[in-house]
Amino acid sequence: MPRPAPPSIVVADDDEDIRDLVALKLRGAGYRAVTAADGVRALDLATAERPRLMILDVSMPGMDGLTVCHTIQSAKATSGISVMMLSARARPYDIDLGFAIGADDYLTKPFSPSELLRRVSALLTVRN
Repeated sequence: MPRPAPPSIVVADDDEDIRDLVALKLRGAGYRAVTAADGVRALDLATAERPRLMILDVSMPGMDGLTVCHTIQSAKATSGISVMMLSARARPYDIDLGFAIGADDYLTKPFSPSELLRRVSALLTVRN
């Protein structure tokens, strides 16, 4: 019997180094990572790829991660996609806003790659 395809994850961050690091760690853990440098492209990928999870930076050009998250959660076709916010905005207000807008998790920068992978695994298990 063929093995199932690895879960697809969209990583959207305008910082190329962060985007590449997250994608590298995800691929190393067996996930399929697709990247976007801005919110508009991330939203396009949500519709085209139908990933299991999206990891969104809050501050991105074109469309911020909070708007992308809200748009994904509001649309019937994409509302089943889990969302993790990944941001340097670490004040309690910012974290609360991320959850209020529909994020399933909120990880602050700087972050531990092992913590990122643990949370990704947990989100994919919950929504499985």
